[in-house]
Amino acid sequence: MEITVLGAAREVGRSAFLVRSMDSKVLLDFGVQLTKEPTFPIHVSPKDIDGILLSHAHLDHSGAIPLFYISGNTNLYTTEVTLELTKILIEDFLKISGFYLPFEYIDLLSMIKSTHKLKFNEKVSIKGFDATFLEASHVPGGASILLESSKGRLLYTGDINSRGSLLLRGANTNFGELDAIITESTYAMTDHPNGEDVEKEFINFAKEVIERGGTLLVPAFSVGRAQEMACVLKKHNFPYPVAMDGMALKVNDVLFRYQEYLKDSSLFRKSMESVEFITSWSQRKRLVKTPSVIISPAGMLVGGAAVFYNSEVSKKPKNAIAIVSYQIPGTPGRTLLEKRVAIINGKPRKVKAEVRQFDFSSHSGRKELFDMIKRIKGSPKVFTVHGEKESCIKFAEEIKSYFGLDAIAPKAGNTYII
Repeated sequence: MEITVLGAAREVGRSAFLVRSMDSKVLLDFGVQLTKEPTFPIHVSPKDIDGILLSHAHLDHSGAIPLFYISGNTNLYTTEVTLELTKILIEDFLKISGFYLPFEYIDLLSMIKSTHKLKFNEKVSIKGFDATFLEASHVPGGASILLESSKGRLLYTGDINSRGSLLLRGANTNFGELDAIITESTYAMTDHPNGEDVEKEFINFAKEVIERGGTLLVPAFSVGRAQEMACVLKKHNFPYPVAMDGMALKVNDVLFRYQEYLKDSSLFRKSMESVEFITSWSQRKRLVKTPSVIISPAGMLVGGAAVFYNSEVSKKPKNAIAIVSYQIPGTPGRTLLEKRVAIINGKPRKVKAEVRQFDFSSHSGRKELFDMIKRIKGSPKVFTVHGEKESCIKFAEEIKSYFGLDAIAPKAGNTYII
C-alpha cells in the first residue's frame, strides 16, 4: 500500500491523501486552506482516481472536491449527513470566494449526483479496497475511515473527538489491528480542560456580560459548534435571550432530519426551541443593542453574519466576544485573539469589547490522542498530520519514543510505502 500526502502536512487545512494498492487509487478528503485566497492540495488527475472518501463536511476537508467534477464523475463516498452539510458549506464558499475558485455551482451539483451515501459501520467496496466509515464525533456525520486491501489496513482518523460533547457521542476507536494510521495532530501538545468546568466558566461569563448591559458575540462554526453552544446554554438554564444567525440555521434543518446522529436529540430540540432565529437585518440591528448572546458563523470571522456583529459589538467596552472555535493562523479570528484587533472592511481596528477564549474543542486533546495510539493493535506506521508544524513533528517524535512505532510528520508531496 502506498500513501501520497497531498496536503495537511505540518499545517491545518487542505487535508488530502492519495492511497494506492495494486492498481487501485482512492482519495481521502480533498480540502482547501481557508486563507483570503484559498489554497488547494497537490493536484491529482480525476482519471487516476477510483473513488473519493470524504470524512466530514468542513471545507478544509471537502472544499476542493468539486474540482473532480468539472469534466468527470468520480464516485464520492460519505455519510448521508456529511453530504447535506457539505452542500451547504460549499454553496456558501462559492458565494464568498467564488472569484478565486476554479469550479462552479454546476460542478457541485455533479458531485452530489455522483455521491454514494453511507451509514456508520457500513462497508463499501471500491475496486481493490473495502472502506468502512466509523463515528468520529467531530461534527454530525463525521467519520474516521478504515481502508482495507489485500496489502493491509489503514485508518484515517479525519478529525476525531473520543470524548464526545453535549451534541455528539464519543468517537469509535475500536480500530483493530492496523498497518498504518494517518492521525490528526491539532491538539497533540495540549490537554483540554474538563468540559463541565468550561461550560460553567462560559455561562458565568455570559451572565456577567449581559448583567452589565452588554452583548456577547459567540462566533461559531455553523456545523456543530453553533448547535453545541445553544445546547450548553439550555443545559444550564441560561435566563437571558439567545439568538442564532447565519448558515447555522440551515444546518439546524439538516440535524432535525437526522437526529439519530446526535447524542441527545431531546436537548437539541429544546435548545433550538429556546433560541431566536435571525432572518432579517432589522433583527440584527436590534440585537447588537440588546443585552443577549448572539451565536453566529463564521467561527473564524472570515465571513457570514458574524462579521457584521463583530464590527458593532467590538466598539463598546461593555460588550464581549467569546472565541469558542479553533482559529487558523492568518484568519481574522486569530488576529482578534492575539492582537485584540478586528479586521473591519479589510482595515484593522482596535477592539474595545472584552475578548475571552473558551476551549470547546471538538478535537481529541493530547491525552485522548495518546490513549487512541496506545489502544491500537499491531505495529502500524504512523503519520501525524493536520496540526501546526511543531505539533505534528513533536507528536511523531513522542509516538516513536513512547510506543516504539515508526512515526513521521510527513511533508506535502512525499510518498510512503507501508
